[in-house]
Order: sequence, then C-alpha cells, then structure tokens
Amino acid sequence: MAKKKEAPIQKVRIIGIFAHVDAGKTTTTESILYFTGRIHRTGEIDSGDTQMDFMAQERERGITIMSAATACHWQGHRINIIDTPGHIDFTAEVVRSIRVIDGAVVILCGVGGVEPQTEAVWFHANNEHLPRLIFINKLDRTGADFERVLGEIAERLTPNAIPLELPIGSEGDFRGIVDLLTEQAWIWHAGEEDPVAAEAPPAMGAAVAAARERLIDSICETDDDLLMRRLEGEPIELEMLQLALRQAVIDGEIIPVLCGTSRNKIGVQPLLDAIMHYLPAPVDMPPIKGRNPRNEEEVVERPDDPGAPFCASAFKIVTDPHVGHLTWVRVFSGRVETGDEVLNPRTGSTERVGRIYRMHANRREQVGWMAASDVVALVGVKEAMTGDTLCDPEHPIVLETFKFPEPVISVALTPRSTQDREKLHAAVMRLCDEDPTLLQAVDAETGELTLSGMGELHLDVTIDRLRTEFGLAPEVSPPQVSYRETVQQVVEVTTTYKKQTGGHGHFAEVVMRIEPLAEEPAEQGHTEDGDVVFVSAAPPAELPRDFWRPTELGLRRALAQGVIAGFPVQNVKVTLLGGKYHEVDSAAMDFEIAGGMAARRLVRAARPALLEPIMGIDINVPEDYVGNIVADIGRRRGTLGEMRVRGHLRTIDGEVPLSEARGYATELRSMTQGRGTFTLEFRRYDLVPENITEEVIKERKAAGKIPER
Repeated sequence: MAKKKEAPIQKVRIIGIFAHVDAGKTTTTESILYFTGRIHRTGEIDSGDTQMDFMAQERERGITIMSAATACHWQGHRINIIDTPGHIDFTAEVVRSIRVIDGAVVILCGVGGVEPQTEAVWFHANNEHLPRLIFINKLDRTGADFERVLGEIAERLTPNAIPLELPIGSEGDFRGIVDLLTEQAWIWHAGEEDPVAAEAPPAMGAAVAAARERLIDSICETDDDLLMRRLEGEPIELEMLQLALRQAVIDGEIIPVLCGTSRNKIGVQPLLDAIMHYLPAPVDMPPIKGRNPRNEEEVVERPDDPGAPFCASAFKIVTDPHVGHLTWVRVFSGRVETGDEVLNPRTGSTERVGRIYRMHANRREQVGWMAASDVVALVGVKEAMTGDTLCDPEHPIVLETFKFPEPVISVALTPRSTQDREKLHAAVMRLCDEDPTLLQAVDAETGELTLSGMGELHLDVTIDRLRTEFGLAPEVSPPQVSYRETVQQVVEVTTTYKKQTGGHGHFAEVVMRIEPLAEEPAEQGHTEDGDVVFVSAAPPAELPRDFWRPTELGLRRALAQGVIAGFPVQNVKVTLLGGKYHEVDSAAMDFEIAGGMAARRLVRAARPALLEPIMGIDINVPEDYVGNIVADIGRRRGTLGEMRVRGHLRTIDGEVPLSEARGYATELRSMTQGRGTFTLEFRRYDLVPENITEEVIKERKAAGKIPER
C-alpha cells in the first residue's frame, strides 16, 4: 500500500480542465503532468499513447470520452486534475465533474476561439459559481489570433476576462510570453523546455504598458484599499496585486487569460504557477450545503475540514475489469479509513469501504484513508449511483443531485443469439449505470431492447464498448429520433370504466381536462413529473382522495407510453375535475384503469401533435463552401443564425431538426472535400409539420410501435 504524498489543505487545488474538441485539452494535461514529474514523457494523441485518454475508443478516435482523474505536485502544492471530454455528446462527464471541483482551466484554440462546447461548459460553470482561468492554446498555428479570441471571450463568455500575459510573436513565430504583472518576458528557444528570462521586445512596449494598466485597474477595482492607493498615485507592491487578484478570481470578478502552445510546451509552467497562485484551495470555498434526510427542512453545512463529519459526493461509477465496481468520490469533509462504514441516504443503508484508490487515469494507487480535499475511487460501495451522497452514519447529509440532459436519439439492439440476450441486457445495464445520459428500455410487448443517448457518436462509442469490453456484437437498427407528443387545445372528457363479473363488478368514472402546459406558479394539490403537471381538483365528497393517486398513476403510465405514435407525452397539464364511484364495485385499480383510458381519449381529442428535437448546429468551413452549406441547411428545414470569420474559416451558426441531421458528418465531408467540421447540441423540442407527423406515425404503425388500444 502506497504512502500518501501529502500537502496541507491550503496548498491543495482541485481543478477541472475543459475545452471544445481539438482545443488541445489532453495535450495540455499531458504537459502539466510532464512538468510536475508525474510522467516522464508526454504522449501524443496522434500516436494513441496519452496518459489520460486510456480507453481503446479514445485512442482510436483521438478524442476524450470519459473523464479521468490524476494528481500531481507543483512547488509544494498538490493539484488534483479531472480531465473531461470536449465533445457535446459527452456533456454528462462535464456536468458531474463541475460539481466536485473548486476551479477550472478553460482551454481555447487560438484559431477556433470560443466554440459551442466552450459556451455550454461556461454556462454550467456559471451556475456553480466556479472560479476559472482561460488558457489560449495553439498560438503557433496558422490563423491563430490572440486579440480576436479575446474579443470572442468578451462577446460570448464574459466581459471580466483580463489578459495576464501577452504573446511574443504569432503563428509560426510564436516563441514566448510577457507577464504583465512583473513585465518579465519569457522566451522558449527551439529544443528547450524551460524558458529564458528576457526583456520584452521594444515593439511591444506600448501594448504591454496599456495591457498592464488595464490589468492593474481591473484588480484595484475589486479592492477598496488598493483602489484608493491607485487613485492617489501610490505604487502597489506585486504581492498585494497578486493577493487581490487571487481573491477576485475566487469571487468570480476577474477571469485571468493566459496563452501558449502545449504541444511545444510554451506557456505551461506559467499556467501551473497561475493555478497555484490564483485558483482556490478547498478552504477558500464556502462550506458545502445539503439537507438533513431526517428533516428535509434543515439545511446542513460541511466545511472542508478533516475533523468535521464525513461527507463525500459520488460523481462517477466505473466497472473495472480487475477490481469490479469503482465509485469515484470527492471528499468534502471528514476522514474515513479502509474498513469504515459510510451511509448512503438515498438507500438508507450503510456499506463498508473495502479499498481506497488514488487514480491516475486507469492506474490505481491503493491508500489506507481518505480525507477532505481527496478525489479517490472506492471499492466496496456497490449500491452508490452517480450523484449519491456518502456520509457519516451519525451525521447524515444529502447533497444536491446532478441534473443531466435527456437523450435525443435511440437505436434498437438485437442479440445475435438467444444465449447472448441476457449478456446483452446485463452489459447495457452496466454501461447505463456508468453514464447517466444513456438510457435503456425494453418494450413490454415486443421485448425489443432500445438504447438512447445524446448523439450518434455517443451511441457509436457505447456499441463499440459492447464489442471490445463485453465481447458482444448485437445487430443495431439505424438511429431513431426521440420524438415527443403534446396537445394544442383544451379539452374536457368524462371517461367511464365499467365491467360486470360474477361477483363484485368494476366501476370508475373520472372527469378530466387536458391543456398545453403554460409557465405558471405551482398550484395546491398538483404534482409534477417531467413535463406533465397533474392537478387534483375533484371535490372529495364526489370523488374520495383515495382514488386520486391511482387515477394519476394510470394517466401517467399511459402518457409515458404515448398515444398517437408511441412517444412520451409532454408539456401538458391535466386536471382531475370530478368523477363517480360505487361503494361496493369501485377499487383503486379501477381508477388506475380509468386514468389510462382517460389519458388516451384526452390526447386524441385535444389536437395532438409531435415534437422533435431541434439541434443547434455550428459548422466550420472554408469560405468557398459557404454557399453550398447555407443552401443545404435550408433544404434540411434549418434556420441560420450569425456567421463569423475565424482566420481562413467561416463559422455558420444555426438550428436544424435532429431528424434532418442524421448522417450529416458524411455529407459535410463530401460537400467540403473533407475540410468542414461541425457540432450538434440539443436546444429544445418544437412542433413537427403535419405532413412529417403523418409519415412518422405511418412508419411507427408499420413497425408495430403503436399498440392497438
């Protein structure tokens, strides 16, 4: 068992590294691990030998799919790093990572600038009030433009981003940086990994002076004492400026911007210094808040203190081929040793911690205990799911759970043989346990197994994992869009269920109203599940309360199965207005059946319609192909937003129905001779045109997806 290399909690940094695809996130992480001595040689994405991208699918595709954790040391500080995917299909990895880190490094490409996944991550980070640094990477690339990217940051992310460095040279001549606080230039000579101190180039004198004045003004505006000294013309010591900047970063008032090129290891050591100087330690963050499961109204706090009661958040579940079920946790407070028991408030049960591992990508280092500020993986905690809280049984607490986006695309999986059926179901279940944005379902009538995910790449990778990790090769249907059903008008219906048998009969009558769901305050007696609001407004003397809940259950079950095309009904409000019952012949099950019958009658009568996922599309193409791309988006029922210039590329923003974007990667390559790239991101559900609705319903009927009722 390894002895833990410790740093005081004040010198611990728990950070995430976020970026859009191809911004250089994994390469930056590799360089950080190299300079901190964690690895002795940086891997190459093109060679498939990077440390953090360890899955076969990651190395084959050259992208990050699963978040990976590691720890390294820099100048007496321990830096826990969580490296996350950049592709929008794997947003779940980003969402759950943001909740368990204290700060982040957001990496932008010097050519691509602010791209869609960057904006998505920034939005999630804003929600969690996460302190951040920005690192503009790849400044040695043709088309890289530091000032243009700064403008995009101000326009699309935040006006609070302030350069801490200026680049020396551009594109192929990029060779160093100027630190604006110290006015020290650092030059990286060819073949050398460590920079050489130098004077800033004379040609940059005016730019450095102006940028430094703006930086110091921004820092002083966040501190009243420094602002007074600034206004009175007093000189301010470097240490005072750094302390004020650190507090401003923690408070979210300033986002420092650094620059470099990770592949050539330029600017990485100053980035490490900035992580150490400006991102918070766990003790700099407010205590984590949760609720007492024994009293939901009581808010409970846990400070980042090993002496406080134990509290940790399970943010990732992995099945390891060697040790089995691994639960990754961030420890917020307290201390637990191997063999101790922890409480899972969701299940109400305690489990014994069998082993504790510090992770370095897919390699494990066993340790004897964990404490506040640790990011570790546990063996033995088998019932934990993503988002669960683990805590001291004597001092229970429930932290806020994660909220993940809904899947928008599905495939049907058919085993090659009857012997593979159980194996396939078990394998899919394990993958869904690991990834909350993967959902599996079994059709009760056909027995068909469907798998839903965030996009075609997401499903491709999952099916590839079934083959490589589980030895299964199921037949896979073409991807199917996950439509939804809704209604467009208000309708009231009286539904009666009546059946006479030899003994007691069955009787239930309900009067219900359905209407499109509008934004409104919650009503008394209403329950909400997904996008269906149910309001119980029946007079108890007319319909006893004992029959309200069974009616709701029957209604919700029918709406979840769909009415016109077999897709879940959403964005509706259903009100139970009244009904009738029989003293002898009425039972809860009768009202459950009546609720289901009423749901189907209501939807059919209220101008039903289909909703389809609308995707935001971001296309990067050379200027010569813009006309063809714009025309093609129009043919796909798409709409265009803004168009931007990025070096020699043009970026086209727009929206397109997911059903029209299937297979777009192949077609875009064909239209642009392989020079175009794009990303898709779910935006909302919108009404489907009537002619397309008819086609979808016809196809669903032919496939037996709409059971006769």
